[in-house]
Amino acid sequence: MRGATQSAEFRLPRRRLAERLAQAGVRDGRVLAAVEAVPRHRLVPAELRTRAYQDASLPIGDGQTISAPSMVAVMSQALELSGNETVLEVGTGSGYQAAILAQLAARVISIERLPGLAARARRSLDGMGITNVVVHLGDGTQGRPADAPFDAIAVTAGGPQVPEPLLDQLGPEGRLVGPFGARGAQELLRYRRSATGALRCESLGSCRFVDLIGTHGFDR
Repeated sequence: MRGATQSAEFRLPRRRLAERLAQAGVRDGRVLAAVEAVPRHRLVPAELRTRAYQDASLPIGDGQTISAPSMVAVMSQALELSGNETVLEVGTGSGYQAAILAQLAARVISIERLPGLAARARRSLDGMGITNVVVHLGDGTQGRPADAPFDAIAVTAGGPQVPEPLLDQLGPEGRLVGPFGARGAQELLRYRRSATGALRCESLGSCRFVDLIGTHGFDR
């Protein structure tokens, strides 16, 4: 594991959460181990810590939420990470998805458009000893050309369609997972690029996320 995430506090609730996710169909053992390791209670407001290991999204301020653990696990599993990848995350939020990805990949580049959230997420990740996540402030729909190509891309907010810059920055045999479609009627999609550059898209089911705001997302 990358980072000092194996704290004793809430250890049993974390284990039970991972067990519930396994029963619900999450099969990637590395993802389940990451869920058990990452202290989600340190990434939610203090008044919500007793609810941190419910399988539910929770408010984190600025009109944003921390995604339900089951959705984080499904998205992480769909990225099919082996441990050597560089991953782009669009929408840092609380830092929970980034903390999970940090256990599964070599390097995570995360972009957050809200300064307050970006700063809090960075403090939280630092506090957990997670050193392989870099948080940038900016428009995530533009991606991060300076660090491209990426082996995998996770989009953690819902946009009308997949931003073209993100597809352009997806490397050969890369996977992009995110929610796209009309507000209230999104699908979790996985794009897979072949070694020859061709793209294939598949639906992983319906979902609902906060809006992806930016040049290639929804207007404010």
